[in-house]
Amino acid sequence: MRRSTLIATGFAALTVLTATVIQVTHVAEAAEVRPRLAGPSASELLAKVSGCNQISTGKYRTDMETSATVPVCGKNGIVHWTADMDIDCDGQRTAQCNEQTDPWFQPSTHWQQSDGKHLNSATLPYVVVPSSSGIWDFTRHNIDGAGVCAIIYNNKVLYAVVGDSGPNQIIGEASYNAAQRLGIDPNPKTGGTDGPVTYIFFQGSKVSPIENHGKATSVGEKLAREFISKN
Repeated sequence: MRRSTLIATGFAALTVLTATVIQVTHVAEAAEVRPRLAGPSASELLAKVSGCNQISTGKYRTDMETSATVPVCGKNGIVHWTADMDIDCDGQRTAQCNEQTDPWFQPSTHWQQSDGKHLNSATLPYVVVPSSSGIWDFTRHNIDGAGVCAIIYNNKVLYAVVGDSGPNQIIGEASYNAAQRLGIDPNPKTGGTDGPVTYIFFQGSKVSPIENHGKATSVGEKLAREFISKN
């Protein structure tokens, strides 16, 4: 009798243990295959910024030889504009960005990496904001270095950081790597695109360290979803 009881008890315990292991395994598998919640599509974002509540006192040129036609627009939680994309190849010297490949090359960027080095245009997607002027002052609209920006081109969305500042009368510029990821010719001499390229800046956002593109993407997707839900 005692032996039978022990066998029955052991079998019951083994059954419970097996069921528990199977349940834990299923939970672990579910956690592994659960997809990451992606951000909104290009069309969803563009639909929310189709109009313009102009917050700049004037408009910007896309190039020195063009007329000023681009306003800076504002909406709940964001600043946006639609322009072209010129290639900013400034910062660290690389095979792609240097005095030989870019006649306008500067070995510095307005904001730096966590190690104090200037940004690497060839490896980091970043955008350029116009330097503060009477037309518009980015510092007065809660935009700063390492802030997150969604760049939209040809039905693609790329999340980048604010990494450099440019001329105070020209708008529409991003890094070599940003252009490359969007399928735009990144050559600083002959590349870029007339667009349209839409830039959506999430006010008050910050990525640390600035050079962590993965973090910029995850933060950007989250902020983009929140923007869609609130507008």
